[in-house]
Amino acid sequence: MRILLARHGETPWNAEGRYQGQENIPLSPVGLAQARSLGERLRGVPITRAVASPLSRARHTAELALGERDLPLTLDPGLMEIAHGTWEGLLASEIRERDPALLQAWRDTPHEVLMPGGESLQLVLDRAWPALERACDGLGQDDTLLVVAHDAVNRVLLCRILGMPLAQLWSFRQAPTTLNLLEGADVSCLEVVRLNDCTHHTALFGEAVHRAL
Repeated sequence: MRILLARHGETPWNAEGRYQGQENIPLSPVGLAQARSLGERLRGVPITRAVASPLSRARHTAELALGERDLPLTLDPGLMEIAHGTWEGLLASEIRERDPALLQAWRDTPHEVLMPGGESLQLVLDRAWPALERACDGLGQDDTLLVVAHDAVNRVLLCRILGMPLAQLWSFRQAPTTLNLLEGADVSCLEVVRLNDCTHHTALFGEAVHRAL
């Protein structure tokens, strides 16, 4: 079984450094181009099943990635982005002024942070991992699953697969429309074959970092 774990394309809030969480922010023109580039890259890849977060930025990315395939797209709320609570809609600079200690903790010890009015990383993993299991259910050795989710969701899933503590969440990146290739006999024994591969829209040494998650 192969899993193509992707992130959605860029949104205007991503570009501004604004925390969006579960706010339903659409793709920007740049994000649309990134999603179309992902679709071009996957044009010849046989995909058995496709699942995405119901937030429009992930759903639209998945639709463009699938292209003209006659394949239904399943939406699973377990793949929604982390709820940032009262941080949603704020710039990182605004949060730094209002709550510098919590923002610093989010950078230094993210596994210990419960977002004000929102979720912790463990809560995200507790809903995202069952969503991944549902997406993989019934897939065979030669099947390929496309999953389109979000930065924090991808990170917590990858941490679990890699056997890393959530404290190390920031030790790798998840660029817009990045691809992570996972392979294994089933969801319990996956290996990471490719991590944060965004060569379809960003050069090898291109900057692919956003100022807010």
